[in-house]
Amino acid sequence: MIDTNFFVKKAEFNLAQIAEICGAALQNADRGGEMIRDINTMDKAGEGEICFFYDRKKKAAGAEIKASACVTTAELAPFVAPAAAVLVCGNPKTAFLTLNEAMYAEKRPAAGIAETAKIDPTAKVGEGCSIADYAVIGAGAEIGAGTVVEPFAVIGENCRIGENCRIGAHACIAYTIMGNNCYIYNGARIGQDGFGFQTINGVHKRIPQLGRVIIGNDVEIGACTCVDRGAMDDTVIGDGTRVDNLVQIAHNDKLGRGCILVSMTGIAGSCTFGDYVVCGGQSGFADHLKIGSGAQIAAQSGIMRDIEPGTVVMGSPAVPFKDFMRQVAFLQKNSKK
Repeated sequence: MIDTNFFVKKAEFNLAQIAEICGAALQNADRGGEMIRDINTMDKAGEGEICFFYDRKKKAAGAEIKASACVTTAELAPFVAPAAAVLVCGNPKTAFLTLNEAMYAEKRPAAGIAETAKIDPTAKVGEGCSIADYAVIGAGAEIGAGTVVEPFAVIGENCRIGENCRIGAHACIAYTIMGNNCYIYNGARIGQDGFGFQTINGVHKRIPQLGRVIIGNDVEIGACTCVDRGAMDDTVIGDGTRVDNLVQIAHNDKLGRGCILVSMTGIAGSCTFGDYVVCGGQSGFADHLKIGSGAQIAAQSGIMRDIEPGTVVMGSPAVPFKDFMRQVAFLQKNSKK
């Protein structure tokens, strides 16, 4: 059951409407007028609620469903408890997302500027923005229409933030040009100095970092993640990229469209990622690497050389996935002798 103290319920639907929203076929046509008030998990959903069943490993759990209705695949439909109305579709996960967006929404703060917010007179704030208490917006910064800036967030001088973005509490953004519909989560640090030093006569001399951070449209950057600005060139995050919490993206890195970086991924400087690269948790990358589009990097992998497009790698140092599994099998077999 969704807690409406935290989320907004937009609407309730009957099963016929839900079938249309989800692109599903209602097998119990006589129940089309039955109202559904909430979405819930398979094990917790009850009367008046709908659940989603897509895991083949949980076929036995289907018989225990107590929800009024269940969205599932044609393959799993026979395993659903007889009392539940069944809606069959090709992809229940996509159906869940669609229905979720139709029924619920996150609460959004009202438009307006808090009295304690500090906005430089030369900054521009678009229509419908919400600027919370103690937020700071520097000289010459531009904030697009409909953007939310949460408490204690700092947007530095001359930064440009697009429309309908959300800047989380305590996030700091500097030297950054950001597109539309981006979400920067709490405590993220965008645009600080890259980690660049030259050792001269035993002293680590800081190299000035004169680049920017360029963030595309529809990008999410997780809590406490750091994205360093470039040294001379820019650090670039492509459209649609999703970055988890606690990720390090170093100076001059360039990520293509739709990349996914899971928590504690660390990318050294001047790496170039193609489109739709997936990095598992705690994966690490040496500097100046090229990672091809569609590459998949397993969790805790150490990447020390370029990765070809579409390759799946694992291990430290990383090798193709099948090679890694052969190595594991060899060690398991020979360590028992």
